[in-house]
Amino acid sequence: MTLHLGLWINEPAINLKLVLYLEDLANPNNGVNLVSNCLQSENVNSYLKNIMAEINIRDKAKIEKFLGMSSGYVADFSDRTFHEFVGVVTGLNMNDEKYHYASNSKANRLRQFIKIEDNNTVGKLLQEMCHHYFEKLKEAQATSWHPKDADALKKEEELYHECLKISQSLQGNLVDDISAIKPNSDDVDFKKLAESIRESIEKNLPEVALDRLHTFVMKYIRELCKKHGIEYTDEEALHSVFGKYIKFLTANAYLETEMSKRILKTSISNLDSFNDVRNNKSFAHDNPILNYEESVLVFNSISSMIKFIEAVENRISKSKEENKTDWEDLTF
Repeated sequence: MTLHLGLWINEPAINLKLVLYLEDLANPNNGVNLVSNCLQSENVNSYLKNIMAEINIRDKAKIEKFLGMSSGYVADFSDRTFHEFVGVVTGLNMNDEKYHYASNSKANRLRQFIKIEDNNTVGKLLQEMCHHYFEKLKEAQATSWHPKDADALKKEEELYHECLKISQSLQGNLVDDISAIKPNSDDVDFKKLAESIRESIEKNLPEVALDRLHTFVMKYIRELCKKHGIEYTDEEALHSVFGKYIKFLTANAYLETEMSKRILKTSISNLDSFNDVRNNKSFAHDNPILNYEESVLVFNSISSMIKFIEAVENRISKSKEENKTDWEDLTF
């Protein structure tokens, strides 16, 4: 018995129960193997993970509540605008039979869409839908004769931000260069610090790691200063120490273009602002923490900067190694 799941799964009349049945048959623990090797249990799980969105019941309930799906509608969309919106955002046809479900209302079609499309596609659509609807709600609040009270509006905004986090988590790559957050020394505590920051990003909680990110950058830049013999004091702020490092790069012609110099000089003032975020918008103190979207922006900015610095440092090390080799090859 041989089935090609990759072809079968794309049929409009997809039957997920059969997929799960095949998975059960492919499980060697059942003492029988009625499907080909490509459908071994771990492969089926991996395949399903890639083609179906992973959204838990609690998160799904938040999305449905914000978009008002209990009524069968989705936000403020008509059938026409719903179809057009999905098409523009995803390139998919929401009128396709594979999205038909139960009463075939807009809400049910969206539920079916969430069931069968991949994480990235679902996350992208939900993010744009939530953003669209929140803007409509703000517009209605500003023009309504009977605006919502402050508490109701605050709860709605909080739910919106929770839905954004869910949709962005589905899309992955919350921080593009998170792999750059790694220690540049053998310090064990430094390694644990970097690991804890990456774990927070994996859990989609950038706002709770801002204070640790600040500590990481401070340790990272200080290590670079030690490496190159750049003097600094423990009392100096992050942006001040970083400024000395940039002066070192500039003085030694390690940056090729004026644009790179300007970008890094701008980073000095960004790090000065990061000091304020750390002191007044993070868990470094008893503060109200920074909102999710701006936390993501801070993380992407910092990690991108660290990745560039790492590349510059690698180039410096390679250049020094080549010069050292040239001298050793000389014969006298």
